[in-house]
Amino acid sequence: MPKHYLYLLIAVIAETIGTTALQSSQQFSRFWPSVLVICAYAVSFYLLALTLKYMPVGIMYAIWSGLGVVLIAGIGFIYFGQRLDAPAFLGLAMIIGGILVIHLFSNTAVH
Repeated sequence: MPKHYLYLLIAVIAETIGTTALQSSQQFSRFWPSVLVICAYAVSFYLLALTLKYMPVGIMYAIWSGLGVVLIAGIGFIYFGQRLDAPAFLGLAMIIGGILVIHLFSNTAVH
């Protein structure tokens, strides 16, 4: 795996951890989950900055935010009991499809 994809993957994971901790922080009223939010987002943005050396910002951001949305929706569904209806699942599938189209067919994405 090229290192820029590794940076991006870890950035997505860090962002997902930070956003999950954001839910657990209860609007920053709990100390440790709040610290985790700040640290996770700092790691994510640092790795995004490294990824920008290899990928255009629009493509990088589309992949980072799209995967983050899908992962957070799944975590919300599984761990927080948040409901997703059929249109939500369809929309999430379309996000994944868009990421695949960019990765597999676009010459803009660096492979």
